[in-house]
Amino acid sequence: MRKEKTMKSTLLEIEQRFDADVERFSNLETGQQTTLDAAFNMELITTSIARMYPQPIRVLDIGCGAGNYMVKLLQKKKSIDITLVDLSQPMLDRALARVGAVNAGTTDALKGDFRTIDLKEGAYDVIVTTAVLHHLRDDADWADSFGRLYRLLKPGGSLWVFDLIQQHTAALQDYIYKDLYGTYLTGLKDEAYRDAVFAYIEKEDSPRSLVYQLDLLRSVGFSTVDILHKNLCFASYVGMK
Repeated sequence: MRKEKTMKSTLLEIEQRFDADVERFSNLETGQQTTLDAAFNMELITTSIARMYPQPIRVLDIGCGAGNYMVKLLQKKKSIDITLVDLSQPMLDRALARVGAVNAGTTDALKGDFRTIDLKEGAYDVIVTTAVLHHLRDDADWADSFGRLYRLLKPGGSLWVFDLIQQHTAALQDYIYKDLYGTYLTGLKDEAYRDAVFAYIEKEDSPRSLVYQLDLLRSVGFSTVDILHKNLCFASYVGMK
């Protein structure tokens, strides 16, 4: 069992940081720039969903932020029943306004932690969760959370994830994360910016490897798992119920 550091950010601290960061999550063209290939993955995931589900669908967007993924999906499917979930009320308010303005279907919003809020099991065709799961903590939390995501889906439903990941090997982690991703962050602004991003990742996040997450999907019941994209310390994947 992997042990986590005890000084990680609380949910309230994470919520408060995102409350003050709405604008950075509202750009449909770039997505979240600290995330590698953010715009590419947004297009990849939403186009894949639209092609796989030509029929009407019900979508749960966990950690919806300012609503970029659902706005992008609605460019491909005009009417979707959408439930938005986020810890941050300012994020939810922005997402609800943006998504509701272009959705011919229903748009609902719930504030809270997806692990504990009241969500109906077996109710969703699609769950999208991007830059969320790295906030999970110990292995039990990861297993419980993946189990809940599986139960929330209808038979034939799918879970779409894009997130920060780790490497299994310490030397590879140092090279890919600290050196290569660090160079990318420095290029966005400067070394001080890189150090600030690394500091809040260390304080807030507990990512797992891509292999760990794919194995966990299978262990909780997902019948098919596919990797969509990986670039250094970020990856996207899908699990089918």
